[in-house]
Amino acid sequence: MLRCYITDRKSLPPGRTWKDAISRAIGDGAQWIQIREKDLSARALFDLTQQATALAAPTGTKVLANSRFDIALAAGAAGVHLPAGSPSPAQWRKLTPPGFLIGVSCHTLPDVLAAQREGADYIVFGPVFPPRSKASDLAPRGLAGLKQAARAVKIPLLALGGIDQHNADECIDAGAAGIAAISLFQC
Repeated sequence: MLRCYITDRKSLPPGRTWKDAISRAIGDGAQWIQIREKDLSARALFDLTQQATALAAPTGTKVLANSRFDIALAAGAAGVHLPAGSPSPAQWRKLTPPGFLIGVSCHTLPDVLAAQREGADYIVFGPVFPPRSKASDLAPRGLAGLKQAARAVKIPLLALGGIDQHNADECIDAGAAGIAAISLFQC
């Protein structure tokens, strides 16, 4: 099962730093760390991504920058994660080195099919359950929606939204290749 920790330094428990959170997530088996700090300046996001990449490198954990190809490439990240509605992965592929991961957030079956068709390496699908770390205007897709989405594509699809230690296995049983979460890794 792929495990992706999505960072949110603003929701860390008191006294825990982002470095602590990343180290703990790696220790807990996260294979991917998605740096999702939307409020940071480009310079601060670059610095954080570069430091996270250095921290993760000895373990083989891959760091992905959220939304920012320029920062992902400059900081030596393993890939980038695109929000729904972004330019297609195919548009960016010609700018990336071999093995560079491009993932896409998807909320509907048509989004999932489009992401695969447009060259995404993986999909994050959700919310499956009501999110624990942030408010969402999207209705939860449930395990049935997750199952339908996972069966529709050949690329890895990770479940997102309200994922915890009690329902992660249900997501895998529904066909997800893994899970992506904030709260699960920050508790």
